[in-house]
Amino acid sequence: MLPESPPVLLLHGARASRTMWSPQLDALRRAGHRAHAIDLPGHGRRRGERFAVDTALATIEAELERLGTPALVVGLSLGGYLGIAAAARTPQRVAGLVAAGCSTRPDQAVTTAWRTAARLIARLPDRGAWLNQALVDRALPPDGAAALAEGGFALDVMVDLLGEVPRLDVLGDLARLRCPVWLVSGRWDHFRAGEGAYLRARPEARRVLVPGATHLVNLVRPVAFTRVVLEALDELSTGSVGPAPGELPRADAAHDPG
Repeated sequence: MLPESPPVLLLHGARASRTMWSPQLDALRRAGHRAHAIDLPGHGRRRGERFAVDTALATIEAELERLGTPALVVGLSLGGYLGIAAAARTPQRVAGLVAAGCSTRPDQAVTTAWRTAARLIARLPDRGAWLNQALVDRALPPDGAAALAEGGFALDVMVDLLGEVPRLDVLGDLARLRCPVWLVSGRWDHFRAGEGAYLRARPEARRVLVPGATHLVNLVRPVAFTRVVLEALDELSTGSVGPAPGELPRADAAHDPG
């Protein structure tokens, strides 16, 4: 009898929603895994709520408790930062962590600059909808753009979000983790600037670079990203030894047709 793999909890990025994980949800469920994606406060079906780190973490922790067994937490960008924090706060409920597109500390001057920009964008007549759509169309293939747009865009959340996220102690939380950690980035992701500090905080982490991918790695290279998650599930369920820190995944993400 094959060992049972942990459930997967997927945490989306800023302004997005649970639907950004459609490619992974479909693939994981076809492979027989339990996979769940939720909307964080202020996003998706919860648009209109104010975003706060404490309520976001409470949402994640409630979902982990509902799953009933330690889960593989997979987060991208905002979801990655929150996944690190949730794994540190509730280690008994997290079997492993895939933190993608979040290898830059959020408590930097650039975050303040982005918050200023977010305030200006929020004053536009369309609250930045045209700019957001232009960026999506430029950054993503059609299928990825459709998955991202399906749950709607949280255009009003960024001022609150950029004021809250710097409160997270990302490096401290990473150092406290005891579960396996995969740090995943697209090779051209602008959120890679802090990789060295992340790996010093968590030397045992597996560093995975996905060739040809940018920040929204799960939508730009969906097959390659799903492969990383499946390999993490395989390691967690079998107890096998994963790649040494700094290695690329065994599968060749460069040939991802997605």
